[in-house]
Amino acid sequence: PYADPAYASARGSLAIPEPGQANGALDLNGFFGLHPAFTNLHQMYRQKDLAVFHAVASPYRERSHFDAQNLLEVGANRPNGHPDGWMNRMLGLYGSAGARLGIAFNQTVPLILTGDVPVSSWAPGGGEAPTEFLERLSHMYGHDPLFSQLLNQAVSIESMVDQSSTGMAGMAAGNANQALVRTIGTAANMLQADDGPRMAVIEVGGWDTHSNQGASSGQLANRLQQLDQGLGLLAQRLAPVWDKTVMVVMTEFGRTVAVNGTRGTDHGTGGMALLAGGSVNGGHVLTNWPGLASQQLYKGRDLAPTLDIRSILKSVMSQHLGLPLADIDRYVLPASTNAGPIQRLINV
Repeated sequence: PYADPAYASARGSLAIPEPGQANGALDLNGFFGLHPAFTNLHQMYRQKDLAVFHAVASPYRERSHFDAQNLLEVGANRPNGHPDGWMNRMLGLYGSAGARLGIAFNQTVPLILTGDVPVSSWAPGGGEAPTEFLERLSHMYGHDPLFSQLLNQAVSIESMVDQSSTGMAGMAAGNANQALVRTIGTAANMLQADDGPRMAVIEVGGWDTHSNQGASSGQLANRLQQLDQGLGLLAQRLAPVWDKTVMVVMTEFGRTVAVNGTRGTDHGTGGMALLAGGSVNGGHVLTNWPGLASQQLYKGRDLAPTLDIRSILKSVMSQHLGLPLADIDRYVLPASTNAGPIQRLINV
């Protein structure tokens, strides 16, 4: 919010220069700008494929990563409010029984996808079994319906991984995070396959910048650049189905407004979220902006939250996936009726 009168003084050494200045923000609407590392996202915004949300939060108001992440993933009003993830419950409403519609690109399935609905997971590494070996096992256990189904899925995933890796050397060159590049490429390949999953979760860590956060460059800027490159690559590889795609970028809480004594920021409250994709009615910054003056901050230190993240999620589920809002309120995100959907967020 470079045009907020309190922005520059509140952020101090972490303030991003205004658009047009060296290493300045990428202007969105004359008030808000993107970090200069977000070049791909800025292009999506100009193409009206990106909506930006600010002063966003879940119902959580404390400062524990573990509790905030738990609440964000289970979709409740309090940590440990559900034993399973809201995205798994959503899959139960969306898909037919037994269909593997969801996948986590992670070493293990995160809480957001755990539950009664079967899902898959995949992560890059050197320990994948050769496809020929998996095929022999599939033949050996062909009489066993469960093992046969699981092995056939493994063979299908490995085939998609091989296809996604083809021609990616140029993209990976000079990129320090080749694992992320391979993960993104594999995700795009699987999601656009006719028999692939329809919904995926990708986790990216490294955002707890308590010290040496940096501004236009530095630790945070490097993470933002990796995120921007990953989302740009995902958009590129999903081009055949981009007009049917929605990507939600969210986090468990924001950061403090003021800089701490180690040139970083601490756990906060209000933050931001992104919605990208060809199905998104983008080119807008959507917020009830509370301001950054000291008297406008939450508890005198945080951006005050004015938008519930569940309103964004409900909009995607109802407008993009066609799920009944009553079922979302009852089953997927219970006790969230006060967080209503945002109208016309998805192109129809």
